[in-house]
Amino acid sequence: MSERAALARDVDAASRVSGEFTLRSGQVVSEYFDKYQFESDPALLRRVAEQLRPLVPEGTDLLGGLELGGIPIVTVLSSLTGLPAVFVRKEAKTYGTCRLAEGADVSGRRVTLVEDDITTGGAVRDAARELRARGATVEVVLCAIDRSPEPGQALRDVDLETRYVFARSDLDAARGVAG
Repeated sequence: MSERAALARDVDAASRVSGEFTLRSGQVVSEYFDKYQFESDPALLRRVAEQLRPLVPEGTDLLGGLELGGIPIVTVLSSLTGLPAVFVRKEAKTYGTCRLAEGADVSGRRVTLVEDDITTGGAVRDAARELRARGATVEVVLCAIDRSPEPGQALRDVDLETRYVFARSDLDAARGVAG
């Protein structure tokens, strides 16, 4: 079994849970990927970040981890690549520095966004718009799991290329391999 296939099996085993779950969209589902289960496991998180490393585009100045799920991944990915990380809030603070992105200034910099999973891409879409309004160039988002119906396509409407480690179909296939 390849390392990627073994990782898909391990991420699926750690993250897929059954029950009744209401998504942000209001949709109720019987299966859910609890990505914090792989993000809180240091060995598994590192393996995911190692798979993301070759997906980082040339010319990236900053890696922008989205609150909350993108923060653990961007921290490890930053360590692996040597690229500085910024931590992107859902909304700019209304006190203190009033910043949307904590860390280096994003203005005039090429920021590659990092997220744990994408279904519709709402949080990524909002972050890209806000960072662009602050002078950043944002063209690519990296994610561990792309759960969208057409992997890699959810953010085309805002000119964002999505690069991912696993599509949901990869995790479904891994579940079949795992038994």
